[in-house]
Amino acid sequence: MASTSAEVFARIAAGGPPPDGGIIAALAASPPQELFGDLVEPLSDSFEPRFAAAYVEIFSRILEHAAGLDPLALCARYASLIRGPVEWQPRRVVVLSRVTIGADVAITSTLLRAAAERWPEARIEFAASRKNHELFAGDPRIGWLDAPYQRTGSLAERVRAGLRMRELLDDPVTLVIDPDSRLSQLGLLPLAAPERVLHFESRSCGSDTESLVDLTRQFARSTLGLEAQPWIRPPAPEWVPAADVAVSFGVGENPAKRFGDAFECEAVQGLLDRGLRVLLDSGAPGTAEAERAAAIELACRGPLFIWQGSFAPFAAAIARSRLYVGYDSAGQHVAAACGVPRITLFTGHPNPRFAARWRPDGPGASAVLHEAGQFWREVTRMSRHIDRER
Repeated sequence: MASTSAEVFARIAAGGPPPDGGIIAALAASPPQELFGDLVEPLSDSFEPRFAAAYVEIFSRILEHAAGLDPLALCARYASLIRGPVEWQPRRVVVLSRVTIGADVAITSTLLRAAAERWPEARIEFAASRKNHELFAGDPRIGWLDAPYQRTGSLAERVRAGLRMRELLDDPVTLVIDPDSRLSQLGLLPLAAPERVLHFESRSCGSDTESLVDLTRQFARSTLGLEAQPWIRPPAPEWVPAADVAVSFGVGENPAKRFGDAFECEAVQGLLDRGLRVLLDSGAPGTAEAERAAAIELACRGPLFIWQGSFAPFAAAIARSRLYVGYDSAGQHVAAACGVPRITLFTGHPNPRFAARWRPDGPGASAVLHEAGQFWREVTRMSRHIDRER
């Protein structure tokens, strides 16, 4: 039976009326995996203006139940956030994390760089978890404001994670740049005065074919007057194994993104058979991804190395590689930011606009595959990029 959240999304998609107060109360009390997985994420992942507007109306009312916030005041504040050029000189700029690593590379990194270049005398801080901040820890211009967020936490826990930042941002000389962060629940939570919040509302802008990378660059150009690109600068230890091909089969616990066990094993063995050194990310210990990586290691023969560690050093390894192969996840955006040739295996997406928004957009050869049967053709095409560097 469909959850209440799924039923509400279906009603909105069909053009029906907004949910009444009883349904809003039920949504606020529902399991968070249903509320976010069946309603919030589909509204966002559609990248349609009407769904972005529906999110503001519905989630502001949910926040009344979750945190005692006035939904009318939240909507009015949301409408008054800065979305045009910043006309004043901040002494401190805090850029909110998008929470997921891939989004922080594809989107947030561009805004970090633009802020650092626009205000070289200001203190630039990245409000993020330690794991996400590590991707930029090699740049002394970027400070860190610890902002943990549990993506599996309850609704109350997620809201508290954002609201606890209000005191940290309560400073008249601080500008907050919000790239549709989950810390602010996509701009709705009152983390700072609206005249000090520059909000990139990424869900309703752009054409059907534009990527989020390009839309972020346009936003930086129009609001900060600068050209900027995605980037990373993790500490790059020399002990990170050098490999011809960096591979990640992580899918963020979303099995719909996978091409299957057989494909993954055959892909790694096929790369090894071509004489290529392969570095495979095993993901977090104890996860299904780690179990699959261990199975691939047992089944394959050749110069295969398994990466067991944090993501930032693996990102450094991607930057040093000659080819990246992986699903729609953080690794593809790292490869794109670093100009590494890449093959992205992209399936299980909800609609074509989602695939266009999240494609790995950056310098270097790129192939986005929606069917496994295209893989070896692209490996052959990419081989000239590998061979030229070997």
